Amino acid sequence: MIDFSQIPTPCFVLDEAALENNLALIDRVRRESGVRIIAALKACAMWSIFPQLAAHSDGATASSPAEARLVFEEYGVPAHTYAPVYTDRNFEEIIRYSSHITFNSLAQFERFGPQALLHGISCGLRINPGYSPVETDLYNPCCAGSRLGIPADGLRELPPGVEGLHFHVLCESGPEHLEKALQAVEERFGNLLGEIRWLNCGGGHLMTRAGYDCDRLIAILKAFQSRHPGLQLILEPGSAFTWRTGYLVSRLEDIVENGGIRTGMLDVSFACHMPDCLEMPYKPEILGAHDPKPGERRWRMGGNSCLAGDYCGEWAFDREPQVGDRIVFADMIHYTMVKTTMFNGVQHPAIAIWDRADRLRIVREFGYEDYRNRMS
Repeated sequence: MIDFSQIPTPCFVLDEAALENNLALIDRVRRESGVRIIAALKACAMWSIFPQLAAHSDGATASSPAEARLVFEEYGVPAHTYAPVYTDRNFEEIIRYSSHITFNSLAQFERFGPQALLHGISCGLRINPGYSPVETDLYNPCCAGSRLGIPADGLRELPPGVEGLHFHVLCESGPEHLEKALQAVEERFGNLLGEIRWLNCGGGHLMTRAGYDCDRLIAILKAFQSRHPGLQLILEPGSAFTWRTGYLVSRLEDIVENGGIRTGMLDVSFACHMPDCLEMPYKPEILGAHDPKPGERRWRMGGNSCLAGDYCGEWAFDREPQVGDRIVFADMIHYTMVKTTMFNGVQHPAIAIWDRADRLRIVREFGYEDYRNRMS
């Protein structure tokens, strides 16, 4: 059990025991389905836990030269790399650190594919199957006019050298959504499935979420493979590896009230440290708090940047908050640290691990030099 009084603020803290529980479940899906599961760095690039992730996965996926190099150097394997666009400036580095490269368009493959093939890279194309369960357009890769992936009418046949296809249409989705996505792929691109060696089903498979039907997921994957023998399936979940494995610990520094709205002022920022709360948007869970009921005192939480909209809420607390209290946001490891900024130069949260022996290990702290070195 994490003792939050020992955690300095602000701080991201990962619960090692919770991570190991997730990894055991991922291992079960790998073992029983026969698919390869690789970790997506875009959700969590906390490389201090890469040795654990590497022991329970089949590699990692990258979306940039920096991520590919981090996979190569810290994960210990070449990356499966996909980016919406490659450039002459970065493609040599992509080749250096990748085993698989997926191209977003035929033009990109024609431009860079020959270089990759000369280096023995397995090349693929991203397809757009025209189905996604994601309702928020910001996160929907199949919305009208999407720039991501080749639609079926743009890919009648495969160019020589292409060994795989890649689609990514899910986001924190269930197995029923993957089943529909695979059906869409078979309907629109079925003529190509017999010509490829691998099919990357992208991320968004939230198999470690409570209530997720892993038996159904395994059955769907096995059924697809039975229809397409010899085709290697790859899943690249991001959130599933670190789902509900940690927290962002903050401190209540002030209480302000204006127009009948009470705001707890924190030493963290939604805009800088929890941007998905404003982009998605969603209201995160706070330990010891709940959705307000009629008549309960309501609290808004305010961030410490100067952005007027740097706030989120409302919550009601089990115990009335006081200045100096810890305010602990749950499930803050995936898609948090990788999206943080140093806007305003606000204090960047430290990164820590709470290990199985109930000891706190500070992995990284940030200071003025980190902010200065990002500027010119």
